[in-house]
Amino acid sequence: MTTPAHPRRTFFVTLPVVDVARSRAFFAALGFTFDEAFSGEGAACMLIGEQANVMLGDHATFAQHSKLPMADPTTHALALYSFSVPAREDVDRVVDTALAAGAVEADPLEDLGFMVSRSFFDLDGHGWQVMWMASATAGQDVEPAAQVAGV
Repeated sequence: MTTPAHPRRTFFVTLPVVDVARSRAFFAALGFTFDEAFSGEGAACMLIGEQANVMLGDHATFAQHSKLPMADPTTHALALYSFSVPAREDVDRVVDTALAAGAVEADPLEDLGFMVSRSFFDLDGHGWQVMWMASATAGQDVEPAAQVAGV
């Protein structure tokens, strides 16, 4: 039996949040659901995709799992988080919902033709990009700059 080139792995990333219930309500308003088997008082497991999850952990829970000091996401960016939506109009709908729920816009609409995106900072200062990609180019090895230039 051979090992698959790309084994299916479940991915978890943990984000420190000030208030788990508040963050959970914020992301639920954006349409995300949660896995109660991996959620509790100090953390909530937000489902991103079949194999991807974001753990929203309060500062004490986050500190238990990290050997390094926690950075303040409102002053230091350690990562940017992106997720896709199924339709072009969902980019604006999701970001507008986030802004109405207390998020701050990070980047305005960027329309490359084959991809549209907008970004926001969540209630704890983490940067999120919401994007839609045209199905004609999704999953293909297309150089975005070449596509934009019409090459």
